[in-house]
Amino acid sequence: MVMLRGFLVLSAFFVFGELLRLLLALPISGGVLGMILLTVVLMARGTVSDSLAAASESLISVLVLLIMPGVVGVFFLGDAFDGQWLAVGVALVVGTFLSVLTTLWLMSRFTRPPTGKRSRE
Repeated sequence: MVMLRGFLVLSAFFVFGELLRLLLALPISGGVLGMILLTVVLMARGTVSDSLAAASESLISVLVLLIMPGVVGVFFLGDAFDGQWLAVGVALVVGTFLSVLTTLWLMSRFTRPPTGKRSRE
């Protein structure tokens, strides 16, 4: 029941993001909008519920399968990228680099060093 409640919350934010995308005619995925909204709500609350944490942890193990449809779509649209492979390659490299830098910055910002003094041995 706990995991079901977490999936319901994730699905509700996904549907709300899709609704916003359609109503405002935004050029961004409804799933991305939903996750942005979920992030804002969780930041405002300051905590993550146990049900949402359980559902999210189970999805992380199949994250590759969630990304796979986009990769397959790019494979079948290869003709549309004729003559643009340099731009696609540069975008992939720069995007990956910026993603790694952002992750490092967030980890250094939100992880706290252990409190208390360490004994020197």
